[in-house]
Amino acid sequence: MLEFKNVSYKTPDGKEILKNVTLQINDRFVAVTGPNGSGKSTLAKLIAGIYVPTSGKILLDGVDITDLSITDRANLGVSFAFQQPVRFKGITVKDLISIASGKKINVSEACQYLSEVGLCAKDYINRSVDGSLSGGELKRIEIAMINARGTKLSVFDEPEAGIDLWSFNNLIQVFRNMYERTRGTILIISHQERILDIADKIIVISGGEVAAYGAKAEILPTLLDTRMGCRFTKEG
Repeated sequence: MLEFKNVSYKTPDGKEILKNVTLQINDRFVAVTGPNGSGKSTLAKLIAGIYVPTSGKILLDGVDITDLSITDRANLGVSFAFQQPVRFKGITVKDLISIASGKKINVSEACQYLSEVGLCAKDYINRSVDGSLSGGELKRIEIAMINARGTKLSVFDEPEAGIDLWSFNNLIQVFRNMYERTRGTILIISHQERILDIADKIIVISGGEVAAYGAKAEILPTLLDTRMGCRFTKEG
């Protein structure tokens, strides 16, 4: 279980992004949504250890990870997929998936992960993860990496960004397959209705605070109300 206990975050110049957030996350699929600039990506980066809270504590399965490094959190079973994936010059796609999985995987295994995210494996397996790949291609490769890691907590920051030509049914199926492999929690930041629709719980962040948190059946209908201030999309 992931817990936020009275977590706040201010930027170095003093701007308050998150305010006294308290949450308990222990479901299969949890979606985080809300207006642009509300603090959703900051929440994800606090989980990953990219940012450190100004105050409050973050616990994973009862262990205080508030001050742990990104590497230490990764070793405890936290994976994070950036909204804008990182490029790694000189590393092939197969090498990257092997590193993510923590073992030397064969071509057949790497091809399986790539095929699941809609990439023709033979065209990508030996490609360098550099500027020759588009943002959408990098996004799919990053999702394949997280799938290969199979950790207890996987955090995705707007995974649909840049892959709008790829069937959303395939993306959703990847998350379902990932859960079957790991039985862990998948936390997804998204404005996409079809992604929110697979969530067990939905967290709405607005103005740096938790505006709503509950079961999908309870929260999703309210997102159609403009008072929530959410940008809401139906198509990828």
